[in-house]
Amino acid sequence: MAAVFLVTLYEYSPLFYISVVFLCFVVTAAMVLGWFGFDVPVILRSSDETESLLPTPEKQMVQMTNPFILEMGSGLASVADGVSLRPCCLEPCVLSCFWGCEVSALQAALKAHQHHPLSTPRCLQEALQLRYHHCHSFHIGSEDREERRTQIPADQGIADFGPLPRERYPLVAVLTLAEPEARETNNIVASLTVIHVPDDKYSLSARVLFQYLLTSQGNMFELKPLFMSADSVAEPPDSEQSTQPSEPNEACRVEPSPVAEEAWRGRDCVVCQNAAVNKVLLPCRHACVCDSCVSHFQHCPMCRAFVQESFTLTQGPTAEQ
Repeated sequence: MAAVFLVTLYEYSPLFYISVVFLCFVVTAAMVLGWFGFDVPVILRSSDETESLLPTPEKQMVQMTNPFILEMGSGLASVADGVSLRPCCLEPCVLSCFWGCEVSALQAALKAHQHHPLSTPRCLQEALQLRYHHCHSFHIGSEDREERRTQIPADQGIADFGPLPRERYPLVAVLTLAEPEARETNNIVASLTVIHVPDDKYSLSARVLFQYLLTSQGNMFELKPLFMSADSVAEPPDSEQSTQPSEPNEACRVEPSPVAEEAWRGRDCVVCQNAAVNKVLLPCRHACVCDSCVSHFQHCPMCRAFVQESFTLTQGPTAEQ
């Protein structure tokens, strides 16, 4: 009966031809979209396609200990009233706050770091060539967790840093090791943080724009946050309309501090909900999958971004469980 119906439909109805052409179009479009990496319904994929997925390339990272942490402190922040910073260092260090530092001067200083490492506050001041409004320094102990309040002296009469795009960064905070012995034993000798501070012409709330770690070999690494399934390890920095320094020349995995380590250790993989999170997907920087599940995805399960590379958070027994 069904065969007779199909033969009758084939002979007398143009809907048969329309249906065949439409079905061929849908299948062809799905194959093309799947070939270029777009998501298509699972029913349209062949069973061989999922088995032929290439494993995510493992990015080779360099592990090192970061002796510096600098966070925004509590209280209101503005150019007129100042801003609070909370440093945390493994070694005694010096916190230097440069208000109104010229963008071009900072770029030149970071380029000079490749040949002459900026390991002391004096070296940094010479590299900046005094192209800033005010410098405020603090001595930080290894066990010191107190906030430091820095601001421009009122007698300078500075209420803003001009219209956008600006030629000066509101605040550049630099942490350097205070003792020569520590500079010889630590690979990372300085931490440079560019901070936006609201003023009369640009009222965006205070935040960290970007951070760089400077090494004793003249290398420069950009410190970026990792994003978790619920809370991120650090808040993502919003960019201000200004020119940033040149990109870092190497990739590194900075050994996490105790605060950051507690944020991701013990979280379960968002896919299997069985093993611990131990892989960070790039370039989206979502730390959300375990060692086993990372090989089954071409797209991040959190944001659906295409996964180009990944790297491991921890090596050893913790990663194997």
